[in-house]
Amino acid sequence: MGAAWAGEWLPLANDGIHDPRSRAVKILQQPREALQGLTPDHAGNQVRWVQVLEKGEIRPREKLFPQTVVQKLDLDVILDAKGGMPAVRFPHRPHTEWLDCVNCHDGLFAKSVGQSKISMFKILQGEQCGVCHGAVAFPLTECARCHSIPRPGQSKPVIPAGIDPRIHQAIGQGQK
Repeated sequence: MGAAWAGEWLPLANDGIHDPRSRAVKILQQPREALQGLTPDHAGNQVRWVQVLEKGEIRPREKLFPQTVVQKLDLDVILDAKGGMPAVRFPHRPHTEWLDCVNCHDGLFAKSVGQSKISMFKILQGEQCGVCHGAVAFPLTECARCHSIPRPGQSKPVIPAGIDPRIHQAIGQGQK
């Protein structure tokens, strides 16, 4: 999507991802048509997907097969990252609204707390959280959306100097 902001979606033929000579570019729905009217974001594909779901702007199909048992979990896990970054809050609820548990457990992550060695290196390499974040979910440049738990002595997550705060806001901050 390049440097586009909310509501500024490039046509598929010009997005740098799709081959403009492909027949699919003429058949596929254009992002502007598909995404306009949804709660905007300033990152990724410019849609706040969790809020879109919570507001009922979309209603994804919950399952393909009637016999599938859908599990939703409303549990936050706090991952105490090393170093000066704020700790990470992993909210299961928005993830299990979209995905079944088997998408992550026991492949990307162990079900048992403390059994997975989570690292930013792996995430940035497209593993662990990076399987979705940076691909279909908000991008990895949105540090404060995950690193949202202040360290002792901090009143709020600290954004490093020189970083544009419009790009690095936790969910709920600065939104209208």
